[in-house]
Amino acid sequence: MAALAAGVAIVLTGASTAQASEATKIIERCAHGESIQGFKPSAYREALKQLPTEIIEYLDPCVNQIRKAALASAGGSSGGPTGGSSNTPIPLTPAESKAVQSAHKGAPAVPIGNAPIRPGVVHADIASAINKLPHSLFAMLAFLIACALVLIGGEARKRVSARRNG
Repeated sequence: MAALAAGVAIVLTGASTAQASEATKIIERCAHGESIQGFKPSAYREALKQLPTEIIEYLDPCVNQIRKAALASAGGSSGGPTGGSSNTPIPLTPAESKAVQSAHKGAPAVPIGNAPIRPGVVHADIASAINKLPHSLFAMLAFLIACALVLIGGEARKRVSARRNG
């Protein structure tokens, strides 16, 4: 009985590993522009779950190709996708639409110090940034500006005197 249970566990582990390797093959082929036909629908679903962020962001047609291949392998359409560029997007599933909507709402504010910080929001308040600079930095900036004005003034005086004498 124990041998039978061990055998079933080995077979199930091998099946999930095979499915994971098929998903990896699908992702690699799609990323390289190769054909992704001929896999099981479960392998396409697993490939969509395993897609790295880089591929989703930079190879968006790859996501659509895998979805189309999943539909074709499940009998959703007659022709499967190839490695070519198919730019017709597939509509999002309800779960994907919900995830996109929740991502647009953003994360809740995080209190840092006395101010709430909202992820994804750029807090650009130049006046407060300047007011919070240390006094020594202001002194250094004032010194550099004064040096630049002295150098510019000296160069202008040289050019004016050279023009008068020339």
